[in-house]
Amino acid sequence: MELLDEFNNISENMEYYIQLVIDSGLSIVASIITLFVGLWVIKRFVKAADAYMEKRSFDSTLRPFLRDIINFGLRVMLIISVISMLGVQMTSFIAVLGAAGLAVGLALQGSLSNFAGGVIILILKPYKVGEFIEAGSIMGTVKEIQIFYTVLLSPDNKTITLPNGNMANTNIVNFSRQGTRRLDMRFGVAYGTDAEKIKRVLTEIAQSDDRVIKDKDILVRMVEMNDSSVDYNFRVWVNGADYWPMYYDFNEKVYSRFNEEGIGIPFPQMDVYLHKD
Repeated sequence: MELLDEFNNISENMEYYIQLVIDSGLSIVASIITLFVGLWVIKRFVKAADAYMEKRSFDSTLRPFLRDIINFGLRVMLIISVISMLGVQMTSFIAVLGAAGLAVGLALQGSLSNFAGGVIILILKPYKVGEFIEAGSIMGTVKEIQIFYTVLLSPDNKTITLPNGNMANTNIVNFSRQGTRRLDMRFGVAYGTDAEKIKRVLTEIAQSDDRVIKDKDILVRMVEMNDSSVDYNFRVWVNGADYWPMYYDFNEKVYSRFNEEGIGIPFPQMDVYLHKD
């Protein structure tokens, strides 16, 4: 009789464990399927959201940031759902997750600072994708604004990655925000050169170039008398895209025109007087 009871207990335990394995196996299989299907759906959803933002002409600066946020948020929700399907108590999991989040947050203060900097940049918009900026001593065209970093493309085609935390707390010079720029140049001529002639020649050079904005003042004024030359400021207004081409062109034009007009461009010189006893 005792043997029969022991056999029944073993049978009941076996049935329990078999059922537990089956249930656990089904939960694991369902979780794996949910994970892979969820990742596929998230990928398709993020792609569709990006296409929608492009169709609606969302700001090119904001689109990559929103795309990354949507992707990250949906993946976190998917992972939490898969864990709950495995029978993990979400209350305990959330408590553990909160403690882990605090530890990770303390360890990744720099990354969180970069994230906050990215949010500030997207809200205040000191620069946008496609604009040419100077950040500290670094200059380049904004290629992409990510969650943690801003990517610049330098004039000599180098990719520069800058932390958003630093970008939000440094001086930003935006050369593209305004449609026009003032081109400032300085030319030195020899002492004795007629001042009115210098003004006339430089004004004619500016007026003969169609890229100069004519409804803004053309300024040619004597600014300084140096040891070896008399310096004149030359200022005209141009479109932002024409700034550097005109800078080089004006240097060449002024040099050629000064030679034609007989205007001397002096070298640094020093007069030495010798006294004999």
